[in-house]
Amino acid sequence: MGIVDKAKNAAEDAVGKAKEVIGDVTGNEDLEAEGKKDQGVSGAKKIGEDVKDVFEK
Repeated sequence: MGIVDKAKNAAEDAVGKAKEVIGDVTGNEDLEAEGKKDQGVSGAKKIGEDVKDVFEK
């Protein structure tokens, strides 16, 4: 996984966590769910990149 991809995934995960917390604090269930979704997408991308790295070596 390239450094740029790692940074993008980390940023997406951080934004997702922030959305989840803000949604929880404000009672905005849609924002909270969106944050959880963003974190899931970020995690899936990381797994995909990790698999790709294994096959490139």
